[in-house]
Amino acid sequence: MVEINRVALEGFGNAAPTYARGRPDYPQDLLTWLQRDLGLGPQTTVIDVGAGTGKFTRLLLRTGATVLAIEPVAAMRAELTAALPDVRAMPGTAQAMDLADGTSDAVVCAQAFHWFADEAALGEIHRVLQPKGRLGLVWNVRDKSVDWVAAISDIIQPYEGDSPRYHTGDWRRALASGLFSPLEETHYGYLHVGAPRQVIVDRFLSVSFIAALPDDERAKVEDRLLALIASHPQLSGRESVAVPYQTRAYRCTRI
Repeated sequence: MVEINRVALEGFGNAAPTYARGRPDYPQDLLTWLQRDLGLGPQTTVIDVGAGTGKFTRLLLRTGATVLAIEPVAAMRAELTAALPDVRAMPGTAQAMDLADGTSDAVVCAQAFHWFADEAALGEIHRVLQPKGRLGLVWNVRDKSVDWVAAISDIIQPYEGDSPRYHTGDWRRALASGLFSPLEETHYGYLHVGAPRQVIVDRFLSVSFIAALPDDERAKVEDRLLALIASHPQLSGRESVAVPYQTRAYRCTRI
């Protein structure tokens, strides 16, 4: 049995409803990318690996493809099933999917690949893809050139420890296995607009290593986020704020 990272299991298990409320969606342009670059549409099948609460699953459904969702954390999977009852949501991991060889035309991992980027996962993804099937990797990356976004990073980063993260780039090493073609990268801008409590507090309390903290430590993080909102001139007193992201989308093809 594949062992799930402790921080992911505890953090996402604790914070599934907060994750569903606070995490951003994805830019409209990404729908075109899914259709054009990954070839998704009616008569195709896509596997959403690390599907979480179904944030990205919703966008996949808009392509018209049949979507199979793999999510190992039961609390996250329950949120997905409640929101998208018609989607087949299965337990499993990137290294162990209960699916036949060549099941899908594409596999997509949104906000997730850094958690399981190893040779076993790439081998399993290769197995469930049809010949010349596509692998898509997507992350929403916050724009730290904005000072108050950088201040949020300063609040949460001391708790990061050795948790797998997109920004380290360690996830790229697994893709040197020779099972897939070189990555092709596309960027899109995105604004996550909403009440500060939702798009800042809920968003960053749902970060795995923050959600896995003891209650008193997590409360300190929440207090610091609320203090930032109350004191920063671009946030204070606003009913709605826009958190800037850059959505980074990568694709490669099964060899």
